[in-house]
Amino acid sequence: MNTSVSTQRDTERALLETERRELAEDPAAELAELAAMYRSKGLSEGTAQLVAEELTAHDAFAAHVDIELNLDPEELTNPWQAALASAISFTVGALLPLIAILLPPASDRIPVTFAAVLVALTLTGTISARLGGSPAVRAVLRVVTGGALAMVVTFAVGQLVGQAGL
Repeated sequence: MNTSVSTQRDTERALLETERRELAEDPAAELAELAAMYRSKGLSEGTAQLVAEELTAHDAFAAHVDIELNLDPEELTNPWQAALASAISFTVGALLPLIAILLPPASDRIPVTFAAVLVALTLTGTISARLGGSPAVRAVLRVVTGGALAMVVTFAVGQLVGQAGL
């Protein structure tokens, strides 16, 4: 199970519990806070107050966690789904470098693998940018630069350790 995702889920649960407690202890202050949040989004004083009151009457907890925490209590981060997605991603992501190191002659394996990984990183950066709605060039440069640097450092350390006979 993915530890960082489990931690995120624990954090989400703690935030939800804090919101439950605040609603139980001081509902008037929470209503005022909700109205203020809608005013900050551009609603007029009267409309913000009306929206806050109607949402609170319907489901105060859901109204608050939606606008304050941007969470749906029914759909918290699932560490098992994240672990499975990571396992699949790592397996699929490893195929291109694996093929690149197995197919060419021994003398060409390192440069071919390096190039294949750069292609894979370019695709990863492009896809993640498109999914996230951000500029592809920045994402690709960040991912490719970081990945290339990591490969160079890893190769250099491997060479040093290999030279030392360790």
